[in-house]
Amino acid sequence: MGNYTIFWTNQAKQDLKNIYKYWKKKSVPGAKNVRSDILKSPKTIYYAKQYQIDDINPNYRRIVVRTNYKVLYR
Repeated sequence: MGNYTIFWTNQAKQDLKNIYKYWKKKSVPGAKNVRSDILKSPKTIYYAKQYQIDDINPNYRRIVVRTNYKVLYR
């Protein structure tokens, strides 16, 4: 596994906050679990072209998290 650095954009950070707030209304432990799953997902990347090319932005690859969310990377 190669070394890589994860940079979360400001938009990604804001989206994560919004997702957390949404789930927190339903369940605090559930919100923490969703946030944790999203934050852990980039750690599953072993090589750059591992996941699918994104349908909307083909310059990025995507990791689908819990079928409702995706993390884009390049």
